[in-house]
Amino acid sequence: MKIHFVSQSYSPEIGAPAARVSELAQTWVQMGHEVTVVTSFPQHPMGIKAPEDRRVFFRRDKDGKVELLRCYIWATPNAGIAKRMLMFLSFALSAALVGRKKASPPDVVIATSPQLLTGLAGWYLARRFKVPFVFEVRDLWPESIMAVDAMKENFVIRWLKKVAAFLYENSRLIVTVGEGYKKRIVELYGVSPKKIAVVPNGVETQIWKPGPRNNALRRQLGWGNDFVVLYLGTLGMAHALHRLVQAAGELKSRPGLRLVLVGEGAEKEKIREMIKDKGLTNIQVLNSVSKQKVPQYYAACDVGVVHLRDTPLFKEVLPSKIFEYLAMERPVISAVGGDANRLILDSGGGVGIEPENPRQLADTILKLSRQRARLGKMGKKGRHYVLRNYNRTTLAASYIGWLEQITRKKRNT
Repeated sequence: MKIHFVSQSYSPEIGAPAARVSELAQTWVQMGHEVTVVTSFPQHPMGIKAPEDRRVFFRRDKDGKVELLRCYIWATPNAGIAKRMLMFLSFALSAALVGRKKASPPDVVIATSPQLLTGLAGWYLARRFKVPFVFEVRDLWPESIMAVDAMKENFVIRWLKKVAAFLYENSRLIVTVGEGYKKRIVELYGVSPKKIAVVPNGVETQIWKPGPRNNALRRQLGWGNDFVVLYLGTLGMAHALHRLVQAAGELKSRPGLRLVLVGEGAEKEKIREMIKDKGLTNIQVLNSVSKQKVPQYYAACDVGVVHLRDTPLFKEVLPSKIFEYLAMERPVISAVGGDANRLILDSGGGVGIEPENPRQLADTILKLSRQRARLGKMGKKGRHYVLRNYNRTTLAASYIGWLEQITRKKRNT
């Protein structure tokens, strides 16, 4: 099967979108399929391109056997709604043009959201090549935008709802990452549940595998034998990371405990200012690191934390970081609620707590720091659970099964 995948993010960028697309693409080519990814020049999360990528509209690259059609994006840091909309629009337009002019005809086109304009580019290419269009929904837009109070109900939100409805209606198949999202799409947009497949996030277990805690990175960062609780990812509005700062304040009289935040995002400077104002020395904010170095950070920590704002929508989210921590035998504190906390409970690989509850978070960190022998057992349970249920290879095969169904129908019509 020849698959075109339209995605604004791709490796070497870090984060769930790039990991999902790049790992699926690599697995599919190993299964014998041809995969072309229409994507941007790397710029996330700093909003800065490499010098050799600036003022370049198109370049054909290879990632192993995956063909990459890198196209123009107006890069900007993750701040400001107007700037971000221009960035989204620039990629959607260039992806549509590059996909039409430079790609060979596929059997199916997948476009992954957010953002929704990427979906429009994918729909256009599927229509151009007269093949089925698959709309992949990793995050509900514009519902998630409103959930973090980034925008209120206005003409932009109403327009985005119309775009989402159009994409749901005009796709042959909708793929979501969780049952909660499937339920929401059915309820909000009247889509038939038969049209929606659930293919959750997972991990490539040969990349995310256990490593030594006392590695060179731990020594380099001066963590010594501190009990390190790590958050690695976007420092954005959806994550309410000021609650981690408040938890650090609760623990400031407890020596040997350290919270570490690694990443970029719209809230980064606010978090640093809050730490400075409180005079805290038991919490660090470090800059984003390359994808290749992320496993070293996971290995060097004692516990990973996943945190989201306390909203009904986010209780249906399964953050991909959960699977990465578990795959590396690092216990997880899930401050998400809902589906994520239930998964952690089922896995035996961590603890689920209320979102946005700094006192409970602090108490949980303190309790786990006194049970270090228990952490190893939790870690092994977590990895076993991921190997059994969220192995990327198994999930990629399931995804292909859905694609074969719709392309088979196309050939028979």
